[in-house]
Amino acid sequence: MTRRAVIALLVPVSWSPPGIDPEAWRTAMAEDVVDLLARLAQAEPAIAAPPGDRPLAEAIAWPGMRLYDVPTPTVLPALAAATADGFEQAAVVAADAPDVPGMILGKLLRPLPTKPVAIAPGLGVAASLPPPAWLADHDLDTVTAAGLRAPAPNPGDVQSTSPWRRLRGPDDLARLDPALEGWEMTRALLGG
Repeated sequence: MTRRAVIALLVPVSWSPPGIDPEAWRTAMAEDVVDLLARLAQAEPAIAAPPGDRPLAEAIAWPGMRLYDVPTPTVLPALAAATADGFEQAAVVAADAPDVPGMILGKLLRPLPTKPVAIAPGLGVAASLPPPAWLADHDLDTVTAAGLRAPAPNPGDVQSTSPWRRLRGPDDLARLDPALEGWEMTRALLGG
């Protein structure tokens, strides 16, 4: 069986709803993402913490969950940590998408047996490990399928999968679906 990791990358969060402490907001969203990852059946959960974020990672991690210290909140350091840990495939997803369904994460990993890289626009990047040498480092705020394909030997080496939103502003907040399961911490912080 292929060893897969799904890594919640603790990304900078520059917005919080009015009246909500920014650090509490960031923590709630990250905890919801980590809770989802911990329940995935065919991938092992992990958290990638850039400098200064180790305390947050420790606070939201489940017992036994892997914690990776990474130098930047970008994709390649997290993939390198998973490679060093013996994983064959890994997905790196932003920890500010608290209502992401597990199905979206499964779709991000699904192309990897035949494609070296996959992207869920707006959410994350997955790769067979070690990642291909042509894969440039990206942050999850600006990475695009076109940007990943540009250095690839064949544009078909990068599979685009289902997109998902992150909570980075008032418009994103308005799109939260109360009917979706999960995101309990974020929901509680919003008073619902």
